Amino acid sequence: MSAQPVQSMVSGSFFSVLALCVAPVQAADARDVRFPLSPVRIVVPYAAGGGGDIIGRLLGARLSEAWGQPVVVDNRPGAGTVIGTDLVAKAQPDGHTLLVNTAAITINPGLLAKLPYDTLSDLVPVSQIAILPNLLVISPSLNVRTVEELIARARKPPVLVYGSSGTGTVAHLAGELFRSAAKIDLTHVPYKGGSAVMPDLVGGRLQMTFATIPSSLPFVKSGKLIALAVASEKRSPALPDVPTIGEAALPGFDASNWIGLFAPGKTPSRVVAQIHRDLQKVVQDAGVAERMLSLGFEPVASAPAQFAALIRRELPKWQQVIAASGAKAD
Repeated sequence: MSAQPVQSMVSGSFFSVLALCVAPVQAADARDVRFPLSPVRIVVPYAAGGGGDIIGRLLGARLSEAWGQPVVVDNRPGAGTVIGTDLVAKAQPDGHTLLVNTAAITINPGLLAKLPYDTLSDLVPVSQIAILPNLLVISPSLNVRTVEELIARARKPPVLVYGSSGTGTVAHLAGELFRSAAKIDLTHVPYKGGSAVMPDLVGGRLQMTFATIPSSLPFVKSGKLIALAVASEKRSPALPDVPTIGEAALPGFDASNWIGLFAPGKTPSRVVAQIHRDLQKVVQDAGVAERMLSLGFEPVASAPAQFAALIRRELPKWQQVIAASGAKAD
């Protein structure tokens, strides 16, 4: 199937890539369905003000306009996103209760002994909304300028220390994936949130971290930190001159975070297709795309089948990383 055309004032080259990620829905599902029939609730399993909350509210406002129904964002933080996710997994499967979650949904099955829901059967992937690339950021005191030089330095004593936004987060597991792929030793120091990592990295108490672009870019631009590489499969539009880790040293390396939309399991496929189609129009809107890019998110709006395939790939990947690292939920 060919990708649908994307009309936007944003960079044509960026949306050429975006268009390849967007597959048309089946003709049988493309007919309009009567949805929504009442207000829609988008559950965000994070506190207000974070990336998931910002994206949920941005999309919710636009979907409310498209649907002619109120779209309410319901923040349900706690238990590493499990509380909010479980709420949606057990909701009526009619599309009126949706979930905005991150890569945490593929990490938790390997991190927690038991979940109150089944990730694959109790939730339906609607669309990967956006990618939030992580940057491999280092202290200038290391005196290295490439990923290969960093790996060579890490093979000498003393052991390098990296910080993360918390045990079991993508930032933590990105460091563990890097350690394993590069066959080096690293010491992990968890913090309560990504913002707490930066002062210690700038101050030299840490040597490296995997950080989101919004949180690290100001320090990179000021010269206080060095961005060695992007920890995703493709370069970031925000830093087009910074290579990926795969390009620089470790082919196939991908430790991206992302944000996606889910519906309860057994939601009718025609309703899922309708939600995806309307979400796709919102994400492809030039104003929405520009806003997302300004926040460090790369718009995607992938089809349900593509998003489901991503989930199936990432579940075993993170389970293997967690098992090898011995990581446990706090």
